[in-house]
Amino acid sequence: MKKPIYLDYAATTPVDPEVADLMRFYMVEEFGNAGSRTHEYGTRAKQAVQKAREQIASIAACQPDEVVFTSGATESNNLAILGLRKHGEATGMKHIITSAIEHKAVLEPLEHLRDEYGFEVDFIRPDLSGAIDAQQVKALLRKDTLMVSVMHVNNETGIIQPIEEIAELLKETDVFFHVDAAQSFAKLVEPLQNPRIDMFSVSGHKICGPKGIGALITRRRKYRRLPLKPLIFGGGQEFGLRSGTLPVPLIVGFAHASRLMVANLEGYWRRAELFMQHVKHEVAIHEYAMLGSDELRVPFLAAIQLRDHDSEAYMLKKKTFFVCANGSACTSSSYVSSHVYSCFFDDPIKTSSVIRLSYLSNSEYVVSGHPSLGLK
Repeated sequence: MKKPIYLDYAATTPVDPEVADLMRFYMVEEFGNAGSRTHEYGTRAKQAVQKAREQIASIAACQPDEVVFTSGATESNNLAILGLRKHGEATGMKHIITSAIEHKAVLEPLEHLRDEYGFEVDFIRPDLSGAIDAQQVKALLRKDTLMVSVMHVNNETGIIQPIEEIAELLKETDVFFHVDAAQSFAKLVEPLQNPRIDMFSVSGHKICGPKGIGALITRRRKYRRLPLKPLIFGGGQEFGLRSGTLPVPLIVGFAHASRLMVANLEGYWRRAELFMQHVKHEVAIHEYAMLGSDELRVPFLAAIQLRDHDSEAYMLKKKTFFVCANGSACTSSSYVSSHVYSCFFDDPIKTSSVIRLSYLSNSEYVVSGHPSLGLK
């Protein structure tokens, strides 16, 4: 039986075979614990982790010891936000600015700080372009603002948020700037290299690497580490910020996937652009609508409003031809209308008629091999 075409790469990607082979080597042959200092197995594992750290740092334009390995962007987001709580309380800086379209891994930690510790959080809604206005961030800044947290590429619409403009307007402040870069790391490289971005979160499985590994980039300020406190305690790994035995195969695989993505980025983008051309053609034929601005959308992710069709029914009807999503995979089990799509529509029926298509493959994109989006 022929498999349906996979169009949910924003949820996760297949592991590159070269990455899988490398990971297997570190699972079966070089299986040492990077924390074992008394023998060569541990030494080689530690060297492998250091090499991986340097590879990630070269893409992020930071120092290797500013790369903190985590289980993925969700943990990285939690560490970036909750890890600053004690600093905020000690300094009286208890105001945070974010967008209303962040991933739940950002929104829920912020709501936790608000509800349990008395922090104030301002949520900026996007306009119909799908992006927030950086000037709204500027207008909301206060003397007690601790942090601004704004994602780079929205995981449900593919719309690029103005992180470069926000970084520029924060230059003359001490406000911490955190970016959720799960959908953009190793794909939109230069914006994340901005030294005014204090922290950004990444995941390995969004770039043809393994699940269960990611990182929080934590840039120093004037040679001083950020005042983060750990959420996990134990052996003091990852510079005291993330205790636990380092998963060497995952770390090595993540770094190699990152390097391959950057090295082959031109091909990935060319194929993604062909995909997006096909999507736009189908949208025009069936008189559907794409959410957000064409100028701000990445070519590998789009949200489509299917007029009066229910997205759940649509996906069930199409599941033998292709698979997609109707929101974030991290909240799909709840069957609640997307908080992102609700920013575009007042009508919940319209909100529930949106699907997300995403494509990021190292295989050639052939339009004739991909299905019509229309209901028949």
